[in-house]
Amino acid sequence: MTIKPSKPNHRDRADQTRMTILRAAIREFSTHGLAGARTDAIAESARVNKALLYYYFKSKSGLYAAALEEVSGIVVERTLAALDPGYTPGERLLRTALNHFDRILTQREFQSLMQQEMVRVRLGESEAMPLLMEKLFKPLIERVQETVREGVKTGELCEMDWLQVVYSMFGANVFYFLSAPMMRLALPFHPLDIKAIESRRKAAVHFLGNALFVDRARGAKLAKRILADMPTPQIKKVRLWRKYI
Repeated sequence: MTIKPSKPNHRDRADQTRMTILRAAIREFSTHGLAGARTDAIAESARVNKALLYYYFKSKSGLYAAALEEVSGIVVERTLAALDPGYTPGERLLRTALNHFDRILTQREFQSLMQQEMVRVRLGESEAMPLLMEKLFKPLIERVQETVREGVKTGELCEMDWLQVVYSMFGANVFYFLSAPMMRLALPFHPLDIKAIESRRKAAVHFLGNALFVDRARGAKLAKRILADMPTPQIKKVRLWRKYI
């Protein structure tokens, strides 16, 4: 007996439509920002009537906030996976640092939206970021804090300030990519060449393995194993990606 696949119900179709609009909005907002993005372009990209944008999201700013929450939620979810308590505290931190490096490397839309929001926060124009910080990023930072303190308590990690660990893990990655256009003028190679990226990625994790662990030899060995477990993501459009950064 052949069972025919069930047709998607109204709720499923509505969810699919909403997600299609969100994906189109993420592309448009990450490229042009909130002010420059056009709802006509979003509707055209999503292949929906423009009225549906307002039906699901009420306003352009509402759609922007939803798009920002969508991409941020994915990032936080993946970061929390790296902080899996099945790993030791030290391994969690190394995996989180590598996950962050790879996120900057591959998730350009999220990077663009975050950079735009940082500017809007400084100008006092961001309504979405305080909500996202409270809902998503603050719990994530607290998890990292707990992980550092657990590692220190168990004797795996050196006694250290947990917030400095956060800046060391994430700040080095951010600076590497942001400084690439300037550093290419001083270095005999392009910092965003694939080989340079792979080398920096490896060096970043090995540095933390040596710096954070009481047993530096174990930290270095653990860093090597994690790099093997988490290979460099493939980047297909290197030239486009360089221009983006």
